Amino acid sequence: MKKLRNVAFAALLGFSFLTSYAAAPSTSTTTTTAQAKTLHTVKLAKTTDGDTASFIYKGKTIKVRFLLVDTPETVHPSKGVQPFGKEASNYTKAKLKNAKKIQLDFDKNGFKGDKYGRKLAYVYVDGKDLNLQLVRKGYARVAYIYSPNTTNKAKYLVAQSKAKKEKLRIWSKSGYVTTAGFNAKKKANVKKTTTKKTTTKKTTSSKTSTFKNCTELRKVYPNGVPKSHKAYEAKMDRDQDGYACEK
Repeated sequence: MKKLRNVAFAALLGFSFLTSYAAAPSTSTTTTTAQAKTLHTVKLAKTTDGDTASFIYKGKTIKVRFLLVDTPETVHPSKGVQPFGKEASNYTKAKLKNAKKIQLDFDKNGFKGDKYGRKLAYVYVDGKDLNLQLVRKGYARVAYIYSPNTTNKAKYLVAQSKAKKEKLRIWSKSGYVTTAGFNAKKKANVKKTTTKKTTTKKTTSSKTSTFKNCTELRKVYPNGVPKSHKAYEAKMDRDQDGYACEK
């Protein structure tokens, strides 16, 4: 009888261990799966760069800025192509084009969009968080954290910490990643030297232009304006990257 009780007790312990192990949450920072109830299945329309793409959602094409992440620029009118920008863009393009299923999670109110009319979303490729993968592999930094769309903030920061520790891609260049973006030399600086006289004449002969908002400004300057431009106003530079009303 005593031997029988020992066998039963051992079996109970083994069952408890297996149950607790199965219930333990995943700590992976590369293959996190979203809740099905928050996901919206879409089709790829086109990719723009590492953190922006257009999708067909409910029969309409929407432009989506990936939530909480920022990759180096490749198509910015003043920043040009930044280091690791093309790599990030190619990674995103390959993931989306080869995906069997693409889904978007707009978090709390990402579907309302940003000031440029882009929707904000976490992008899932075949059930895996593409935003998270971009951060974990060192293609992107965690950025543009605005409440209430911060559901994935904590795990993205964990992934970023690991990528930074391993000096992956954007983290391989000392001082390249900053709280304001990426510290890369701008091609625009070279142009300033060669066109200095022309710029000076325009500045002295023109009055400062002011616009009520980005919609009005883009009627005159479709791609927005840099900080050095006479029409630039800090209130229109929400992400404080030195460029107002950019698309």
